[in-house]
Amino acid sequence: MNEPAAARGEPAAEPAAKVQPAEVALLASVFIVAACGLVYELAAGTLASYLLGDSILQFSTVIGTYLFAMGVGSYLSRFFERQLVAHFLRIELLVGLVGGLMPAALFMLQSLAAPSFRFALYALVLLVGILVGLEIPLVMRIIKRQFRARYELRDLVSQVLTFDYLGALAVSVAFPLLLVPQLGLVRTGVFFGLLNAAVAVWALWLFRHELRRVAAHGVACAAVVAALLAALLAADNITTWAEDRFYADHVVYSETSPYQRVVVTASKQGVRLFLNGNLQFHSRDEYRYHEALVHPAMAAHGAAKRVLILGGGDAMAAREVLKYPSVETITLVELDPHMTQLFSTAPMLRALNADALLSPKLKVVNADAFAWLEQNAATYDVIVVDFPDPTNFSIGKLYTSSFYRLIDQHLNASGYAVVQTTSPLVARKSFWTVATTIEAAGLQTTPYHAHVPSFGEWGFIIASRRPFRMPTALPAGLRFLSIADLPALFDFPLDMARVPTEVNRLSNQVLVQTFEDEWGKVHQ
Repeated sequence: MNEPAAARGEPAAEPAAKVQPAEVALLASVFIVAACGLVYELAAGTLASYLLGDSILQFSTVIGTYLFAMGVGSYLSRFFERQLVAHFLRIELLVGLVGGLMPAALFMLQSLAAPSFRFALYALVLLVGILVGLEIPLVMRIIKRQFRARYELRDLVSQVLTFDYLGALAVSVAFPLLLVPQLGLVRTGVFFGLLNAAVAVWALWLFRHELRRVAAHGVACAAVVAALLAALLAADNITTWAEDRFYADHVVYSETSPYQRVVVTASKQGVRLFLNGNLQFHSRDEYRYHEALVHPAMAAHGAAKRVLILGGGDAMAAREVLKYPSVETITLVELDPHMTQLFSTAPMLRALNADALLSPKLKVVNADAFAWLEQNAATYDVIVVDFPDPTNFSIGKLYTSSFYRLIDQHLNASGYAVVQTTSPLVARKSFWTVATTIEAAGLQTTPYHAHVPSFGEWGFIIASRRPFRMPTALPAGLRFLSIADLPALFDFPLDMARVPTEVNRLSNQVLVQTFEDEWGKVHQ
């Protein structure tokens, strides 16, 4: 039999202290403040990538600045010695107000074309980061003070950081899949600002007996909650006001999908589509772009039956492909289901693509084009590659030699692929980088260009295993191309002539930086 501890001369173990509701609430607040802090960080990075371009650069600099600021906040927390609960309450209100309203404020600043936008972005990220860095150290000290008997330092750190990381995990999953698609960036920011304010209100109630000036703290809580609730109710108006000014024309549709910000505007001049703030087409001249993209390759083939379109969720390219009676099936691979849903249901947009998405010949696949090509073995007579410009590395991978090797594997021996390839005039080196990259994948290239007023001089490249032959016939009813004028598209003047370039590989992605440098000069 085991002897009692007292009989062995050992001190009797103290009974485990019962977990108190206040302790649970404090740990829950750690979960909430961690979730809120990460939301503000993700919102700032997302807005920076939407409004400034180059998502990897913007996310990297925003996250780096935010983490640095959190370190500063953690260091500053050592100087808070008394009235820890009062300091924590005030910090929660400040985080909720500044972080919660940050997306709305940045949207409004950008819409006014404020030259200080970039400064304001990083100033707000620094401020919110410092405040968030103060939160966790203060919570840990409050828990240690309130429940000294239950926690050694190692247990306290373990418990608090566990809830901190769980909150970050929950938000990192919910932000792209649920919060932004359902609430939008402005509402998401305000909602989590209200959660911070709720933590402050809870702290006010829980520690009301030891707080000084309880009434003043109550008024501050009420004012912050009222301001955030007003912003929540006005979120749609704020977004509409900001976007109407940013895009100049009236915004008729706007939505943030997990992949991009989709905005459609309308005016007397026509309808325009923007993805992440970048113009994709203007209805007054999109026919020039899409006729030039599709018909040289389709008409040169002569009898294409199976056609693959990568990108082009607006179905304008599909509209042109459907002008060929020989076409039996079209597979359209578009990453964002919001695009194909919008352009198959909105009457204004269905009229533009002539209901191409409703054609029985067309099959829509919502998937990443790179992964889809790797997983499928079908081959096609013509492949139309209609991606946005390579403004970041996630799109840049679709302009690499690895991607063009996949195109080669899915192209019939007599087939043609055509790639939209930015402006050979404004981004001359970028254009010829794509040609060099396609050739490195083992395909022959036939570059050409067309003038599209909304974009200027725009470039395309036909890739094939056999030499390109000039078409002898085009479908009836075209508004831009004609057999007589077609050869002029393949003639490059001196200022657009080929220049030496590197191959764009997955391992280097030189095209993204080249593109940024060339187009950046235009906007300086």
